[in-house]
Amino acid sequence: MKKTATPILILLVLIVAVVFQSAFIVKQTEKAIVLQLGKPDNKVYAPGLHFKIPFIQNVIYFDARLLEYDAQPAEALTKDKKALVLDNYARWRIINPLLFYQTVRTIPGAQARLDDIVYSQLRAALGRYTLTEIVSTERDNIMQKVTKRSSDLIKAYGIEIVDVRIKRTDLPPENQRAIFGRMRAERERQAKQYRSEGQQQAITIKSLANKERTIILAKANKEAEIIRGQGDALATKIYAESLGKDEDFYNFQRSLEAYQESFKEKTRIIVTPENKFLHEMQ
Repeated sequence: MKKTATPILILLVLIVAVVFQSAFIVKQTEKAIVLQLGKPDNKVYAPGLHFKIPFIQNVIYFDARLLEYDAQPAEALTKDKKALVLDNYARWRIINPLLFYQTVRTIPGAQARLDDIVYSQLRAALGRYTLTEIVSTERDNIMQKVTKRSSDLIKAYGIEIVDVRIKRTDLPPENQRAIFGRMRAERERQAKQYRSEGQQQAITIKSLANKERTIILAKANKEAEIIRGQGDALATKIYAESLGKDEDFYNFQRSLEAYQESFKEKTRIIVTPENKFLHEMQ
């Protein structure tokens, strides 16, 4: 009985092993192809349970999701002869695993083709635009054209490019120094121009202010002289009228003014009693 059970057990083990070797599962995020003696069987396997010939055929799985390729920074020349260092990336996916395996075989092989095609298309596209257009107005338009053209070219490898984007655009170090020097020189030139214009405006404003000051002072002096003359004339008239009414008072006033002018500090005057100069003091 035991001798009979042993071959049956071995047979069952062999059957289970063959079944396990024959069945394979493709996940929802994958596609697969089957190789027979190193050659594909020209069929793409969708997600699910599938079978193959054990020990003769083997399965290769491919990721069906979107993949990203971050390219190394590289230089490109714009329409206005400005050098740019481009840091770009591409999102892509495998749409034909059989063609993919027959042409590039692996992900690194696909990335090498992506690098060549995307960079060449970017360089060609950027060469038709100026630096200002690339970094501002035409950037989205350029990316759409590069994405479409690159995807058309790489379909021969079973790949579809969904999007190409520039993460960052920099200038080469030597260009950065030259541009910084030009920017500094331009700012210094503008600063000198602004200072010169400011000094000119200050001189103009001061000249106008001095002119207006001179005119105002001249008018004020003229009006003051007129008013002073009118006041002196009026005072003289009043004075003459008042003195003309009393001749003795007028003579007395004149004498007092003469005394005031004559008798100053340490003044000596010698006169005779008959001199009429001091008659008001008698």
